[in-house]
Amino acid sequence: MADSCTKSSNTTTTTCRMNEENDGKEVTGLTHECGVFGAIACGDWPTQIDIAHVICLGLVALQHRGQESAGIVTSEGKCSKQFNMHKGMGMISQLFNDDSMKKLKGNLGIGHTRYSTTGASEVVNCQPFVVHTAHGAMALAHNGELVNSESLRREVLGRGVGLSTHSDSELITQSLCRCPGDVSEQDGPDWPARIRHFMQLAHLSYSLVIMVKDKIYAVRDVYGNRPLCLGKIVPVNSGNVNVDDVSAEGWVVSSESCGFLSIGARYVREVEPGEIIEMTRDGCRTVDIVERPEYKKMAFCIFEYVYFARGDSIFEGQMVYSVRMQCGRQLAREAPIQADIISSVPESGTAAAHGYAKECGIEFAEVLCKNRYVGRTFIQPSARLRQLGVAKKFGALSENVAGKRLVLIDDSIVRGNTIGPIIKLLRDAGAIEVHVRVASPPLQHPCYMGINIPTHEELIANTLNAEQLARHVGADSLAYLSVEGLKKAVNLNRKEMRSGKSGHCTACLTGEYPGGLPDQLSW
Repeated sequence: MADSCTKSSNTTTTTCRMNEENDGKEVTGLTHECGVFGAIACGDWPTQIDIAHVICLGLVALQHRGQESAGIVTSEGKCSKQFNMHKGMGMISQLFNDDSMKKLKGNLGIGHTRYSTTGASEVVNCQPFVVHTAHGAMALAHNGELVNSESLRREVLGRGVGLSTHSDSELITQSLCRCPGDVSEQDGPDWPARIRHFMQLAHLSYSLVIMVKDKIYAVRDVYGNRPLCLGKIVPVNSGNVNVDDVSAEGWVVSSESCGFLSIGARYVREVEPGEIIEMTRDGCRTVDIVERPEYKKMAFCIFEYVYFARGDSIFEGQMVYSVRMQCGRQLAREAPIQADIISSVPESGTAAAHGYAKECGIEFAEVLCKNRYVGRTFIQPSARLRQLGVAKKFGALSENVAGKRLVLIDDSIVRGNTIGPIIKLLRDAGAIEVHVRVASPPLQHPCYMGINIPTHEELIANTLNAEQLARHVGADSLAYLSVEGLKKAVNLNRKEMRSGKSGHCTACLTGEYPGGLPDQLSW
């Protein structure tokens, strides 16, 4: 542990020469959906921009992607051996206060917010990870899951390198510490070459922000499976102008664009699949693009549109909210029903409900009042916590419900734990009919690329068809959006990426995995 270090049971603050301790709890393999963020100031250093606060606010905007742990690492850009770091278990608002923020001095930095899907919800697995290489400190934050992690782990351990966690993110960090055999580094580390080498070993699934002394690298896997976008910090008085016409005070990179406006940044574009972007005080540039196999299409996770992303984020040139509305419209065409009002399970089902209502010409009305201080039930790791969360998450607006035939729109049904109690709540409030419409297809397959869909057995669609599920949850009817309907809604206003072979990963819906199943991979 570093000389200058304070550590409590759930937080770590240090000026990094950093090793972390496992408290002895058994750690199993991780599957996680996270948020990553990076920021760097342009021009003269030290900067007038409070980089730590920019990152903290960026992570707050990504809090929906993970609520169990978070961390920030900053660099002043002067010393390759010293970073400033604070990370631990809990929400952003619980972890970062005035004292911790004052210690995070820097001109650049990266941050991470995370949730785990197994027992490894511990400080030892909090990100960003920091390691010390022969060329100085390196910090890394990762969103995704390596499909071929076991073969990479064997390779790293085979070199005599020890691993302190079972996290893929530490595995990536250790992989980047090694210089590829065909690269000469007589004049210093060639980080783009190291990153390229790793990307050729592992095609799926990750978005990365990597920080060294005075640079940040933004990296997206060759399939573009996990999201990552670039933003420009602009002068406060810039207003609503073309982002290309405004000078940059700094640059940010984030899993989603939803927090850009709140930190004085403007959305520029997405990081392309396979792209490596280098961010320095002089600006940002593409330093390399790693190509995927010619016969393979891009495989951006379609579930980002369905559930994970915040509605004001932009993917593929379109706002997530608009796509969800289109899903609702398409659902109304595929599964119409006679009703008095259309409503939603808030909040991610609301956009689809508005689309459904507009398409069928029936009034939209809120019927559920959400307690905003309860976490999302899908991403809490314990099934017991998920079930307990339902009872305290919603109240019914009985004046809108009593005596009505109701269509209730939900964005997805995963385990089927939550929809039944909601229907009972609405019936107790006086609804005479409750018809459930789901604005996504049935989830039938596990995800090996970073979403909390671990087993076939947990997915209710593998046990009950739509008619059986309706009886099981107490609905008068239930229907899903088709896979083709979802694709149609997503592609309606989508803009092409640089690569001509655009596409989406629908593995959790169809079982068609973009890189094959883990035991079928050859790379």
